[in-house]
Amino acid sequence: MDTVDLANTFFTLCTLLANAVVAVALVGGVLAWAVPALRPAAARVVDAVGPSARGLAATVAVAATLGSLYYSEIADFVPCRLCWFQRICMYPLAVVLIVGLVLRDARARWYAAPFVVVGAPLALYHWLMERGVFAESTACSATVPCAVPWFEELGYVTLAFMAMSGFLLIGTLLVVDGIWDRRASAAAPDSPGAGPAGDHGEPAHPPTTPIPPTPTTERTR
Repeated sequence: MDTVDLANTFFTLCTLLANAVVAVALVGGVLAWAVPALRPAAARVVDAVGPSARGLAATVAVAATLGSLYYSEIADFVPCRLCWFQRICMYPLAVVLIVGLVLRDARARWYAAPFVVVGAPLALYHWLMERGVFAESTACSATVPCAVPWFEELGYVTLAFMAMSGFLLIGTLLVVDGIWDRRASAAAPDSPGAGPAGDHGEPAHPPTTPIPPTPTTERTR
């Protein structure tokens, strides 16, 4: 097995794992919304994943970025026009999320959201074009067509499908991060160790030392 086949297998497995996580999160979220008895279990999952959700989203974005660079710069798979548009959405995600982690800025998920909102439908459109659902755009090059994938695993996994899966997983993790931040912020007044939105564990307010009452001298008659 050469390096390209090995990379295809690795990224296909990552794609299947991403699809499974997104599917479980979606079904679990719907069930928790529809069945109140399941909400405590969903809350425990959010509390378990939430503290690392933003870091995991950054990891996915970096892996997708490095994977695309491997295919174009090492495997010599020339990106088509739609591939470039997807890169324009994915590459900034890696930078925004890493900077957000370093600065501990909860607003990073809002900066990242537009790239996910644009990138996921764009990758889906590209994949459906490869399936023949949409006709190839005239903007695509004849030498590097958008509708012809460089490879196809399991009969449907292509680079466009991998990109779409990456965007969806990043979006799912950022949603979990936002829910966890809200829960932590709501718990902060009652739990000194709970962090507010974006602080991931820092106290909501600095502890204050109670001021002892000023002693008074009893008046004598």
